[in-house]
Amino acid sequence: MRPFSKFQALLSAAARALLCVLLFAAFGFPVKGQQTNQQRPRRATQPQEQSPAKGPDKPASEEVDEGDVVRVETQLVSVPAVVANSAGRPLTGLRADNFLLFENGEQQKIANFATTEAPFEVALLLDTSGSTREDVTLIRQAANAFVDALRPGDRVAIIGFNNAQQGQTVAAKVEILSRLTGDRKLLRNAIANLGSSNGTPFYDALDQIADEVFREAPRAEVRGRRAVVALTDGVDSTSDSDFPLARLKLIRSGVACYFIQVNTEDFVEDRLLKDCQDDGRLTLSTKQLQRYQRVFFPRAKPEDYVDFCQMGSFERMQISRDLYNLARREMDELAKATGGKNFLAASSQDARAAFARVATEIGTQYSLGYYPTNKARDGKFRTIRVEVRGLPETPQVRAREGYYAPKG
Repeated sequence: MRPFSKFQALLSAAARALLCVLLFAAFGFPVKGQQTNQQRPRRATQPQEQSPAKGPDKPASEEVDEGDVVRVETQLVSVPAVVANSAGRPLTGLRADNFLLFENGEQQKIANFATTEAPFEVALLLDTSGSTREDVTLIRQAANAFVDALRPGDRVAIIGFNNAQQGQTVAAKVEILSRLTGDRKLLRNAIANLGSSNGTPFYDALDQIADEVFREAPRAEVRGRRAVVALTDGVDSTSDSDFPLARLKLIRSGVACYFIQVNTEDFVEDRLLKDCQDDGRLTLSTKQLQRYQRVFFPRAKPEDYVDFCQMGSFERMQISRDLYNLARREMDELAKATGGKNFLAASSQDARAAFARVATEIGTQYSLGYYPTNKARDGKFRTIRVEVRGLPETPQVRAREGYYAPKG
């Protein structure tokens, strides 16, 4: 019986040890005879995406006990802003203490500030669909002039449209010809490879710019100075994405949106009125017609907006005009919401001058950043207001209008 008793004793000791471990893990009870590790509380510092150039101190850190689950809010809200005098001339040389920043009327602490001398990153979207297909050479020249205006540290990505075979049909697709780079030779090569397409996946392009081109957090030296510059008429014809989704992504990313709006309406309408058997005709795609029905006549029968060739001349003309007006409203809205601006180009020949104006505009942009005092993750829209003080006259300030808080 002795061996069995000894075995029982071993089992009993093991059971007691296991029970102590479980109690300690579940409730934090100290185990008799076992010393607990005495450690100083960990300091969970709120990391910053960028180091402030001349701005105020970093956000305060928070003491956290060793066993706590740490959740630190790290969302830096970037606010591009352009300041001009009463005559509209940009004001440079301002400091962080010249700015006041408000979210939903509550003043925020500026945690990050970039002057107009800081480098910027630009996604350059070149629309070579529809009427602009014949002007690809002019568009290339304008894009190269924009690249030549870059300063050391500036980086650009080139995005265009091209045709791709999908089964038995040819469809327009978004083509990222160059990722963000400051290498002028790579950018010129990308512009030289700019193709053309039979459709305009404009919303898809904005969506991919937000998801892919600006997927990574900005470099410290950029400090939120990012922009989309799009040469386009803005009339989408083939996208799987839609404007509300693309708009939401770009607003959340803090990217300023600039549009060089090329007027192609007369060219398009003239060809929409041609007979469907005419080689020089243009037709509205099924996706365009379906989007038109959802936006303008949501209660109409979807089957009435499928076959373009069955529509009369008046109906074609009205749809075209409505789509162009919609595109202009969308670009105006997105530019205003993000702190960007619209520039009009009567034709592709005017694109070079328009690009020069955009480059000047971006070069005078400040970037402010703050960590919101409102930590609620409610997905709601929050308004932003920027004021400038310490100047002899009241300046004009243009900045992004707000952002959507994270959700969940």
